Amino acid sequence: MRLLFLGPPGAGKGTQAIRIADRAGTPHIATGNMLREAVAAETELGLEAKHIMARGELVPDEIVIGMLVDRIAHEDAVAGFVLDGFPRNVSQAEALSHELGDDRELDAAVLIVVDDDEIVRRISGRRTCPNQHVYHVEDQPPQVAGRCDIDGADLFQREDDREEVVRNRLEVYREQTEPLVAFYRAHGLPIHEIDGVGDIDDIELSIASALELA
Repeated sequence: MRLLFLGPPGAGKGTQAIRIADRAGTPHIATGNMLREAVAAETELGLEAKHIMARGELVPDEIVIGMLVDRIAHEDAVAGFVLDGFPRNVSQAEALSHELGDDRELDAAVLIVVDDDEIVRRISGRRTCPNQHVYHVEDQPPQVAGRCDIDGADLFQREDDREEVVRNRLEVYREQTEPLVAFYRAHGLPIHEIDGVGDIDDIELSIASALELA
């Protein structure tokens, strides 16, 4: 089964993509991880990406897609894969579809639905210590307010977790990534809409049931 996970930032798609990949026995392919692995392995595309990133530039779509095509050619991805984090817009989706071809085209997409206010609550409530231990002011508060349970360090809110930044990220998602849903529907790809609010295990079961993996 070749799957794509879609949804706004903070919807939990990364967590669920990993769980479903494990359940299906297929690799979870997150483009950020894939990029780091290619750079570390010093593949041809990885080295090219490394030089680009060293200049502080964004890695072009064609390189990311090239890495993705190389990755799904590995033996562990023959039976399927779960894509997480790519494509992010319609032009990337068109390029990916062209590279995958008819023999490796996607089978389905999972769209995790969470409203904006809940997304803002989830992300803006995060607090982090300098050693990257993460808490949430409502869902997972530290034992002592403002202090890390593990090392006692002061907790802080990351710049990209501030409410105004989160709402801007959601606007970008609406403009660039949300149109992927219409694109894939127009191309006949089954899209399973899943409520992303609730217990993590229950959400996983809902996805698995929709995909007939339960």
